[in-house]
Amino acid sequence: MTLRVTLIQGGGLGLDQVPAVQRILTAAGVPIEWEEHLAGLASLERGGEALPRAMLDSVRANGLALKTKLLMPHTPPPRTEGASAARLGNFNVQFRHQLGLFASVRPLKNLAGLPARFQGVDMLVIRELTEDLYAAIEHEIVPGVVQSLKVVTEACCKRFFHFALDWARNHGRKSVCCVHKANILKLADGLFLEAFRTAARAYPELQAREIIVDNCCMQMVSRPQQFDVLVMGNLYGDLVSDLGAGIVGGVSATAGINVGEGVRVYESFHGGSRESVGVDRANPLPLLLPAIDLVEEVGLIDPARRMLAAVEKVLTAGKVLTPDLGGTATTSQMAAALIASL
Repeated sequence: MTLRVTLIQGGGLGLDQVPAVQRILTAAGVPIEWEEHLAGLASLERGGEALPRAMLDSVRANGLALKTKLLMPHTPPPRTEGASAARLGNFNVQFRHQLGLFASVRPLKNLAGLPARFQGVDMLVIRELTEDLYAAIEHEIVPGVVQSLKVVTEACCKRFFHFALDWARNHGRKSVCCVHKANILKLADGLFLEAFRTAARAYPELQAREIIVDNCCMQMVSRPQQFDVLVMGNLYGDLVSDLGAGIVGGVSATAGINVGEGVRVYESFHGGSRESVGVDRANPLPLLLPAIDLVEEVGLIDPARRMLAAVEKVLTAGKVLTPDLGGTATTSQMAAALIASL
């Protein structure tokens, strides 16, 4: 079976991460046919659109994509009449909207050899992507007074919880905890929480829990091992998933799976300019880990496990690591070490 995967290059560190990850996947024997597309800053620098239609169509057709972070231009594009939201807004958020991606799964798990605040952590943060304050509905009532609207709908809550609970069950998880602030936002978060309670009744094999978001954060930095799956709205999910990344070792231990109807995008959340890091100095792990998740999810278990074992072997040895991991190696050298460890 040859996988047909859309590869989305957003520029910056992704320019070094992509060839390194492609080499590793090839060495692991993963049969992939890539459809490569530029987006974000990488596309704008060549005179294209931030979110080219051909790229979006490719993702829809293939149903699988591997994506680097879409960088924004150093100088924001001028606001002109009729300018598209994709050109003016955050490209990564607009990308999700264009493809109808409604949920994000963030695995948060320790890697052997990667220093972390805690060990023994293995949780999922599943985040709703379409609503909440990230709907970005805001306006200035009078000068100096701005109102932002938090949007929560029953239909989107039902879709999200059906997906999240299915994902938890299918991946052998035991408990799902809904993170909320319904003690204050009694209508918005109250609707979200009630939708969770209703959906959870159809999954008696999963233990359903509830926790207020501020207490969740305190518990995560006290005893994160207690959590299995955390489900929450858009804003809380953004904050909690980054908090969780810090707990398990930072960007080198992070990956994301953004899901829509018939579409899964495996995404690196870490990206920056080459000017800040240097050419061939990018850490390949933030893109390699979602690539490993992609390979595993399509049923290629053996190469996925071999690649993950190679990652942990190289991290544990500590000899061929990029500067952000405490070493002096280039991206190419670290990729070669990972290939040698397969």
